[in-house]
This record gives sequence, structure tokens and C-alpha cells, in this order.
Amino acid sequence: MPKMDEIKAEIDFLKDLFKISIALLVAIIAGLSKLYLDDSINILFYMGAIMSILISIVPVVVFKKIKKHIKELGELDG
Repeated sequence: MPKMDEIKAEIDFLKDLFKISIALLVAIIAGLSKLYLDDSINILFYMGAIMSILISIVPVVVFKKIKKHIKELGELDG
């Protein structure tokens, strides 16, 4: 049971990390669209574009880890 509780706690942490990364990505994209609509394409716009690309990788990696841990839970349970 302790192993199962440990895996569940890690899944909860990863779910929170997933939510935070998605929220951060939405905020960056909103900022980028505001800069674009204001016709203020400068270094901040390009930095935001690069950061949005880098941050978009995080949810994919986190999702794969969550999937792996759910599979481990299935093996422990059954």
C-alpha cells in the first residue's frame, strides 16, 4: 500500500504541474496576441514566442509520466 500511496501522490503533483504549465502557456499566448494586435513586434514578442514553444513541451512530458504512473498503479492493483 505505501508504494500505491506514493504513486498517487506523485500523480497528484504531476497533475498540478500540468495545470500550471497549461495556464502559463495560455498567459504567454495571450500576451503574444496582445503584442501582435498592438503592432508592437519587438524582442519581447520573440522571447515570448520562443518560451511558448519551450513550455509547450512540458505538458507532453508530464502527460507521459502520468500515463506511466497510472500503468504502474494498474499493475500494483491487479
